[in-house]
Order: sequence, then C-alpha cells, then structure tokens
Amino acid sequence: MLVVLDPQFKARPVDMPMEVLLGKAPKMLREVARVDSPKQPFDTGKLDLRDSAMRVLSLPTVADKGFLITIGDRTVGGMIARDQMVGPWQVPVSDVAVTAASYDGYHGEAMAMGERAPIAVLDAPASGRMAVAEAITNVAAADIGTLDKVRLSANWMAACGQPGEDASLYDTVHAISGLCVALDVAIPVGKDSLSMKTVWEQDGVSRTMTAPVSLVVSAFAPVNDIRHTLTPLLDHRADSCLLLIDLGAGRNRLGGSCLAQVHGATGAEPPDIDDPALLAGFFAAIQELIGGNRLLAYHDRSDGGLFVTLCEMAFASHCGLEAHLDALGDDPVAALFAEEAGAVVQVRKQDLAAVEEVFSRHALEHCVHMIGAPRQDDRLVFSRQRKNLIDESRVTLQRAWSEVGFQMQALRDNPECAEQEFAGKLDVEDPGLQVKLSFDPAEDVAAPYIAKGVRPLVAILREQGVNGQMEMAAAFDRAGFTAVDVHMTDILQGRVSLGNFKGLAACGGFSYGDVLGAGQGWAKSILFNARARDEFSQFFARQDSFGLGVCNGCQMMAGLGDLIPGTAGWPRFVRNASEQFEARLSLVELLPSPSLFFAGMEGSVMPVAVAHGEGLAQFSNPDGAQKLLASTRVTMRFVDNQARVTSRYPANPNGSPLSITGITNTDGRFTLLMPHPERVFRAVQMSWRPRELGEDSPWMRMFRNARSWVG
Repeated sequence: MLVVLDPQFKARPVDMPMEVLLGKAPKMLREVARVDSPKQPFDTGKLDLRDSAMRVLSLPTVADKGFLITIGDRTVGGMIARDQMVGPWQVPVSDVAVTAASYDGYHGEAMAMGERAPIAVLDAPASGRMAVAEAITNVAAADIGTLDKVRLSANWMAACGQPGEDASLYDTVHAISGLCVALDVAIPVGKDSLSMKTVWEQDGVSRTMTAPVSLVVSAFAPVNDIRHTLTPLLDHRADSCLLLIDLGAGRNRLGGSCLAQVHGATGAEPPDIDDPALLAGFFAAIQELIGGNRLLAYHDRSDGGLFVTLCEMAFASHCGLEAHLDALGDDPVAALFAEEAGAVVQVRKQDLAAVEEVFSRHALEHCVHMIGAPRQDDRLVFSRQRKNLIDESRVTLQRAWSEVGFQMQALRDNPECAEQEFAGKLDVEDPGLQVKLSFDPAEDVAAPYIAKGVRPLVAILREQGVNGQMEMAAAFDRAGFTAVDVHMTDILQGRVSLGNFKGLAACGGFSYGDVLGAGQGWAKSILFNARARDEFSQFFARQDSFGLGVCNGCQMMAGLGDLIPGTAGWPRFVRNASEQFEARLSLVELLPSPSLFFAGMEGSVMPVAVAHGEGLAQFSNPDGAQKLLASTRVTMRFVDNQARVTSRYPANPNGSPLSITGITNTDGRFTLLMPHPERVFRAVQMSWRPRELGEDSPWMRMFRNARSWVG
C-alpha cells in the first residue's frame, strides 16, 4: 500500500495498493546459498606498535587525499560553507560537506558518506550497518537537530550470480532495512551495480576477481545554521579535554580493519551496530551539544580507528596531544585501531560535567571516556598504565600520512611542485593562513550611496560554459548594484548594449569547457566580431565605466588589452606550472595601485578562493613582470603563510613570476584577477576564517568600493 497522511486535516489523500501504481510486476524466484566467510584470527600480541602505526597511516584508505581534492573546483557557485579542507593549514579531514541555501541566510544542507566494504569479506550485513553508521556519525558534525531529518541514498555493488554473493546481498539489504526502521531514517533513493566481477586470461589460465558486497551510503539533511558545523580543528586556547564516544561499547573488534589489512590478515570478528539505540542516542546527544555550543571540535572514528582519528585532529591543528588508553580495554592495540563506530570530541573542562550529563541522559554514559587532551608541544603520546606506547612527533606521523599521496602526485603532476608541497606540509614553523587587514571589513563604504535608492546596472557577463555568474551577481547586488545576466550571444546578436551599464564583470568557471586557451577564444569572439568589438571599445573608452575580469574572465579581458586604455605590458595567462587545475584557499597581499576596487585595502593580507587551470602570468618581455610591478599596476600577489612573496608551490599555486595574480590599467577602472573574491564575499564561504569575522568577509569591501566609486 502507498499511504500519504495529512495530519492537518487528519485525512489520507493517497491510500492505494502499489499494484495500481506500478502494475503487477512479474515475480522472480532465485535460489541462492550462503557461503561461510573465511575467518582468520588476528593476534596483536607480537605486533610492533610503532611499525603498525606507520603502516596504517600509509595505507591509501587512510592516507592524505589532498592531491585528489585540490584538482577539483570546490567553490564554484559561492554556496560552499564547509569543504574537505580544515583549518589554517587546510588539511583534508572534514567529516561533512555543508552548503548554504542562499547568499544572505544561514540555513543550508549537509551531506556525508559512509562505506565499510572490507568488512563484507567477513560479514556483509555488518558492513552495511557500519556504512549507515559512518554516514550518520559523519553528518552529525552539522547542526541538523533530529535524526528523522536525515535521508539516505544507498549505492549497492555486488557480483550477483557468484557463489554466496546473492545471499550476502539479500542479507545486507534486510539488515539495512531493519537498522533504518529502528533509527526512523528513510532511504528514498539509491542505485545498484550488480556485475562486480572481472574475468581475464593470464598465461593460458582463466582468472576471476569478485568484489565483495559493497554499500556506499550518502546522508543528506537540512542544516539549521551553517556557522555551527564542527570540524576536527582543535582549539589551542581552551583548557580542554578529549572524550571518546565508543559506540562499540568496549568490544574493539579488529576484523576487516586497516590494521589487519596492513599485516596481510582479515581478522575474525568485524565491528557492527549491535544496538541501534546507541547510534540514535549518539546523534541526539551530539546535536544537543552543538545547539548548546558545548563542543569545540569533532571527528568521527572510522578507517584506522582511534589512532588515526586523533592523528588527523593533530594534523589539522598543528599541535600535539596525549591519549590514555587505560579505560579502553585490556588490549591497547585493539583500543587504538578498532574501527567501531563513534567519535572524539573536544570539550572545555568547565563544560565537562554538563556534557557528560547530556550523554548520560541519552543512555551513553558507559560509552563515554575521557582519554586525554591537546598538548602545547608537537608530540603525540599514547599511553597505558603510565607507560608510553607511542611517543612521536606530529611531523613524523604526518610525513607517513602524506608520503603516499606525495608519491602519486609526483607521478601525475610537475614533480618539483609536488616536492615543494610535501616539504611545506612538514614545516613546523608554518603559522598557517592569516588575515591582516588595513581596514574594517564591517564598515560599509557604499551605505551612503545605497541610501539614495539608486542601484547602477552592472553586466554579469558570461560565455558558453561559464558557471561563476551567480556568486558574482550576488556580490555586486549586496554592494548596491543591480546585477543583470548578460550572455555573449546577447551582445553578438544586438539584444543588449553595454552602453546601458556602469560596470561589467566577466565571470570565471569553465568557459568553452575550460579547454586550454578558452579565455583567449572568448576574447577572439569579441575581437573578430564587428558589433561586439564596437560595443566593448565604446564601453572601455567611457570615463564613467569600470570592469572586473575573474579567472576565465581575467584571461578574456587580458586578450582585449588592445581595446582597454592603459594596458601596456599586461601579460596573458597560460597553464599552471603544476600542470594541474588548482583549487585552494590561497593567501594574497594587496599592493598600492590605482584600482578602484582596492581603494583603502592596500597592505592587507588575506585568504581567497583559487580555482583555475591557466593562471600563470606570461609576459612578452623577460623584465615584463618587474616593469608592471614598478608601474604600480599589480594589485595582488600570492604570499606564503609568513606573508612573504614566494615562488614556491602551493603558496604560489600557478607559478606566476613575482607571484603576480591581479593587475589593473593605468587609471584603475579595469581590474583583472585570477583568484575568486566573489566566492568568498561572506565569511561563511571561507574554508577557514578567523573567529572574529562577522557576516562580511574582507573581500566584500572591493565590491562596495566599486559602488562608492560610481557614486
């Protein structure tokens, strides 16, 4: 039956048999048999603990994935409030992704994932339940409220027709159904791939590889306040402690764990969700603590167990920590590496009693253990009965965690860039991203002009494939303009004239599919079209007009230099030195220049979103960069975390000479930027930001400067 209830009128607007909706589908009968899984007891007694720790950190499942994340645009649209990168050092350890629902509010959406495929070799239903649990413990870092708001998507993979696999799939689906019913969580959507088998011939012998039943669970939920999302970033300033919430209730099962894998074993008994009520209580408790501002940091326990959870919190925070394992069972190795569901939270000591009371009220008191605290030095110390089991520097552990990714990156990208990035990750003197301002970002210099009720028109210009127009329009709209969507075809066909606009903003984001030289292609579509060339020439020649080109728009406007007054010596922009698309939160300094956008902002140092594949400024003359800098027409340069101009990667993500990444013409009316300030005009759009920032990020000032200039 399909039943839809209307609680307002206490009626059933829909009450019908499923056969009416779907017809009578033919029934299929499939006879299957279960096959016992191979179980190999895993003895931890003879393991070298330090060696095991290094092996686990180097396992690709656990290791640093930054080299995969920074090649994908994570800021397009300007709605991203939480991406993978955490903290001033931008370490990819976030549990949850969060997007804003609008450009002016704090409601949003959260998404997280869970998968525990290795467990399926031992117990497919347990792997499914753990995948659901991981998705829930991940999404719990966002301010959602109640578990019934969470929806799941299930992506099933299995090798149907192979011995035992059909039965495992059936058992896993049945297990997930029971768990979700117990949690009151729905799975309204999903997909399946049921031919997960590969057959090939080698040396005349037929070989078969069969994947175990695998379930990837995606959790989605509305977010009450995107500002309240927790991350693994520890608060150094607080007198605090670390709590482990162990939903395995001390079982510490190692079957299918990363520890077992790196020692060539499977183990016998995998982790599982033995009591769904504990998982439901965990989610409710975490949400209550988020609402009460009781938690400083949060990181779920999954691949690699408690050891990796704590290491990743330390990596993100560039600090040490200490963890005492006395309350976590008789086997310290199992306590460190068991991948039972749960999380570690950082709590102020003054809030400890209140936090423990919340967990107790949700029947979790036997699952909560105070295990340690952050340290002021740079060492990670794991101890039991006052004996240090692991006492290692953060840098040594982080080197092991990042080594595999570095080696892969060096094969894929420019190896020199990969080496520079790897070395930078291990720099103990790196202070991380910073914000140093020469102005007050809360001051609205455009307010007197907005108060007049006049909203000048600005053309938000885009071409085929451009997808950065929405955030550009939102930034100019907030600054007091009326943003108008203008496509190049509108100009080429005469539907729109630039004579009606005070400003023009050429947007970024994959023009012409972001093929190499796409920006130049965009420029040629103007230069070689008489109508378009006249429109742009007249617009640039006016004394009351201004223009901004960002990313692809920067490349395009650089190609129109002959039409723009005062552009002698402008560079063109070519492929990044890293030979990859670069998507990062990068640090820049603003230089004294005539640019109307940066009036009063000179000397400031602040992070900005970067997302481009061709951002390397190439000058026609060897001394072109130096001459442009001397002419004060360079508006913006990349700097490292010490605020020093640098050629080193990734502080200079594209390899531009003298770190140049923003230029202007002689009268300052036309400014070209490779980074994306329009994607971080709100503080909540920044992957990391100082706590003291309010609603507006410092980049909002440049759009208000434009409004003030128009008058």
